[in-house]
Amino acid sequence: MTALTLYTNPMSRGRIARWMLEETGQPYTVTVLNYGTTMKARDYLAINPMGKVPTVVHDGRVITECAAICTYLADAFPEAGLMPADRAAFYRWMFFGAGPVEQAVTNTALGFVVPPERQRTAGYGSLEDVVTALEHRLAEAPYFAGDSFSAVDVYLGSQIGWGLRFGTLPDRPAFRAYWDRIADRPAAKRAQAADDALMEQKA
Repeated sequence: MTALTLYTNPMSRGRIARWMLEETGQPYTVTVLNYGTTMKARDYLAINPMGKVPTVVHDGRVITECAAICTYLADAFPEAGLMPADRAAFYRWMFFGAGPVEQAVTNTALGFVVPPERQRTAGYGSLEDVVTALEHRLAEAPYFAGDSFSAVDVYLGSQIGWGLRFGTLPDRPAFRAYWDRIADRPAAKRAQAADDALMEQKA
């Protein structure tokens, strides 16, 4: 049996990693870390020098960054069917989420808007450019890698779901329809329930 450990906090992107782990169907253990204390402790910094979560350790191999975690787990457990045959679409949209989407949403939330004359310098151009690209893809296919759900939908779908909930992305019909297609997956519900329970324990 493989050993999988998730280092997380329920108020973090660790929710994405937990959803992905649930989708694999593999057993895993969870270590909950707290901001500013156990995340910065020497033992954890030896695993992830950034002192942040999530981190997944699989049989001694350390994987950080949500896009990498989702991609790695899809590849490590092919029986889960989360790595599609169309690898080009998979990699394109996985890293579109990790690059332009992440940058545009974070910068906008922090109040930083790239001046129009400097948008060529920023890899994402503008938030509107990113939103348009996402909408265009969802008009082409029901899921980001094509006709079936994959790990990229865990990662990029989580970003869209978060954006709709907290207003960091515009509320577009294409985003609502897409989120409705994936939000009720059993693995997503199990992951949410587990993290919500941790939140209640902290309250």
